[in-house]
Amino acid sequence: MKRFVTEDSFWNLFPGASFGVVVAQNMKSPDEVDQEAVAEIGRLLDRANTQAEKHFESNTLSENAPVRVWRQAYQQFKTKRGARCSIENLLKRVLKGNPVGSISPSVDIYNTVSLRYALPLGGEDIDTFEGDLRLTITEGGDAFIPLGENAENDPTLPGELCYVDDAGAVCRCWNWRDGVRTALTDATRNAFLIVECVDPERVEDCRAATDELASMVEKYLGATIAVKELVTSENRVVVIEG
Repeated sequence: MKRFVTEDSFWNLFPGASFGVVVAQNMKSPDEVDQEAVAEIGRLLDRANTQAEKHFESNTLSENAPVRVWRQAYQQFKTKRGARCSIENLLKRVLKGNPVGSISPSVDIYNTVSLRYALPLGGEDIDTFEGDLRLTITEGGDAFIPLGENAENDPTLPGELCYVDDAGAVCRCWNWRDGVRTALTDATRNAFLIVECVDPERVEDCRAATDELASMVEKYLGATIAVKELVTSENRVVVIEG
């Protein structure tokens, strides 16, 4: 049995946070998705780029609420220099008139939902997890090789908030950077997907984004949705594989 465990060290910092967890089984690989579905996903992504503009109240990225709340959150734990919440990159592109383009059916789905709700989304290959996946403040030293060419081991820092399993770090600085070991690939069949919300007033947005993510992955990637659950301080542990 594998679980997703949000530990006390996280909730002590962010008691009002919420997560939408989706476990998708038997997803289609990119070359198995039919072209009609690919085209429809592309249209939804284009529309989401436009919809994201509703989240801007200022031309200064950091002054907009979906970014500001995460900048404040990242001040509550140890981070790598320059680490930012993953939603920043997407919203920055929209703000600068450089819409987020198509990458692959699965990534386009995640980006569509992320842009529409201005919430970070993440995904990992569940079959690569060693033991439980935990979100915790680390003591440091967890092994981690970031995605990228010629990347070397870059272990976690003491006091860093990080997704980890028994083999090391999975995603650094909450949702800043994925590692090679657990990243989604074209060969991934079973995925752990997550919507992240740090703003207590946006729990229902988190729930809606989770529903939409599950629906799109099921419809366009042919996946079976084995788990769809909202994680809060009242519901901290989810079984993600029996």
